Amino acid sequence: MTPPLRLVLMGTGPFAVPSFEALRLAGHEVGMVVTRPARAVKSRKGPPPEPVREWAESHGLEVFAPVSINDAAAVSSVAEQHSQLLVVCDYGQILKPEALETATLGGINLHGSLLPKYRGAAPVQCALLSGDQVTGVSIIHMTPRLDGGPVITRRETEISEDETAGALEERLALLGVAATLEAVELLSEWDGDSVIGEMQDPNAITKAPRLKKSDAEINWNRPARLVHCHVRGMQPWPIAYTHFKPVESKPGIRLAIKEIRILDESVGSHVPGEIVDRDDFIVATADSLVQLQKIQPAGKREMAGVDFLRGHNPPAGTILE
Repeated sequence: MTPPLRLVLMGTGPFAVPSFEALRLAGHEVGMVVTRPARAVKSRKGPPPEPVREWAESHGLEVFAPVSINDAAAVSSVAEQHSQLLVVCDYGQILKPEALETATLGGINLHGSLLPKYRGAAPVQCALLSGDQVTGVSIIHMTPRLDGGPVITRRETEISEDETAGALEERLALLGVAATLEAVELLSEWDGDSVIGEMQDPNAITKAPRLKKSDAEINWNRPARLVHCHVRGMQPWPIAYTHFKPVESKPGIRLAIKEIRILDESVGSHVPGEIVDRDDFIVATADSLVQLQKIQPAGKREMAGVDFLRGHNPPAGTILE
């Protein structure tokens, strides 16, 4: 049995909640939960969700939401917890040495990739966008460098053929539970002097920067498999898109692409992005054909691709841009 530790948990998004709950149920003492400040409401939909804050408040845990975790006052507040370990996941800020030193064992971070691949804010999406067939989670002993510490534990999993980034992230969050508990157990027995974990190979580092809306535009000049990966990797945000402009004299329509199917058919003489079949919304990529099954025109509801084409009847040779 792992001796209970006094912890400070740091997280904001949903990826952290399963592991934080597992630590609570395992009997560890949670002195404080640190999360990002609530964002200003800019739409009629109400405030954005705050999964870690909501989880902490539902269990009566103290919540601390500094603008910067590295400010002297914030560091002092965390230090007053006299914690043994910081557990960080999906938090959104990089801890400087002063913040890491507030816990006797330092900190660990649950990251959604097999480090050193995909360091950064969008590891799950980047695994899909790159066409990877295997991914996983890593627990690192934290250093001031972004995702740069030694890996204490990891877990691997295969990526399903039609899995979206949203579905994969939910699965990785659950996969991270066992890895987190194992890492905490190893640190509870650590002598504090030896190197714990496996150092990351600097030659294998790849980056996973935060996605932008413009990243979602489909490049039809890529192979069908990577176009398929792109559509899956951009869900639930920012959603893959293309432009439908069959008549030069009329404005184009932005189409969000929610689901496609790869067809085992050669493109022949068709160019990438060309609508090959105007009944079934079949489009050419660099190497084979794909069918656009679920789309959403700008300002409209989601619909089947064939229903959209039925209402627009594009001329032969129309190319998506």
